[in-house]
Amino acid sequence: MNYILIPLVIVLAALTVITLVRGIVAFLANTKADLARPEGSGPSANQLLQNKLMFRRILFQGATIMVVAIILFAARK
Repeated sequence: MNYILIPLVIVLAALTVITLVRGIVAFLANTKADLARPEGSGPSANQLLQNKLMFRRILFQGATIMVVAIILFAARK
């Protein structure tokens, strides 16, 4: 069972890091665009992308933690 779960943890952790880096890039691009935007114009497409990436990162982190918990629980027996 660990032969399946350990690569799954690696894949999920990699997806978390990739999503984090993409979110940081979106944040940096968003900061430059925010300086030129008028006040009260609503969220930009870049801000919506940043929000979506943050949500995905949280999901990947949660999934990684769940798989690690399953590995630890299986190792106890």
